[in-house]
Amino acid sequence: MFRAVDTKDTGAVGAEVRSLYLEIFPGGDPALVSRIFECVTKCFRGDCDEYQAIDTQYHDLEHTMQGTLCLVRLLASRQRASVVPPLDQRHFELGLLAILLHDTGYAKRRDDPTGTGAKYTFTHVDRSARFAADLLRPKGFNAEEIKAVQNMIRCTGVHANLQAIPFQSELERVVGCALATADLLGQMAALDYVDKLPALYEEFAEAAEFSDGRVPASADFRSVEHLLRNTPQFWQNYVRVRIEQDFGGLYHFLENPYPGGRNEYVEKVEANIERIRRQFCPPSSAMNRS
Repeated sequence: MFRAVDTKDTGAVGAEVRSLYLEIFPGGDPALVSRIFECVTKCFRGDCDEYQAIDTQYHDLEHTMQGTLCLVRLLASRQRASVVPPLDQRHFELGLLAILLHDTGYAKRRDDPTGTGAKYTFTHVDRSARFAADLLRPKGFNAEEIKAVQNMIRCTGVHANLQAIPFQSELERVVGCALATADLLGQMAALDYVDKLPALYEEFAEAAEFSDGRVPASADFRSVEHLLRNTPQFWQNYVRVRIEQDFGGLYHFLENPYPGGRNEYVEKVEANIERIRRQFCPPSSAMNRS
């Protein structure tokens, strides 16, 4: 079992990430993780010059911490397994930046008084990629590094076509797929995942209001109950297929021991799905999320 970490506490998540980073890269910069976390949490809290604080209730800072913790655990386990290509320090650092920045596209600019950042739900991945470039370029990151972070972020799109993403290396693709895996499992394994789904529905509803009715099928819900009843099918028919096939089965590195041990993340997701089935899904329900 993984060590318990409070994902509401960015300091606790940062400490766990730093510990794993230095375990797999003993020569790494001990202060690097703290600097990255400080920079990104400032962005979430509205301390960036051009942007307000991120005010979405589902895609909040804790959501990002959940994905970040899952990603680093997955990458550390993969490194211990000595698979090819081996992870290098710079791709780990770029992957960490990408997961921490992958939802910054929900941030509204200072001069935007309308609605919440949820209105950008259907465009937030591209906005996050632009946000990342605007943040990293003045800090001395080169074009190749910025492109790597953007490519990894784009892996998190619900309908992302991985074949169309111009990865610069196989390792960049691996880290991008690991990031997308962690984004899904980190949130769905959370103890309060089911309780937060009404907030996700509200984000979809606001995005629909601001999109002139152009709503992707994957986000077209009539009510909170409609979303809840479709979530088991979302897990079975979308997430499981995505993480096993499109993302190369990287979630197996979360097994303890690897390979073949228990997968705590999958177990927690399935417990959440079972709770939804018991509470919200009539036995005759055959609804599909997408």
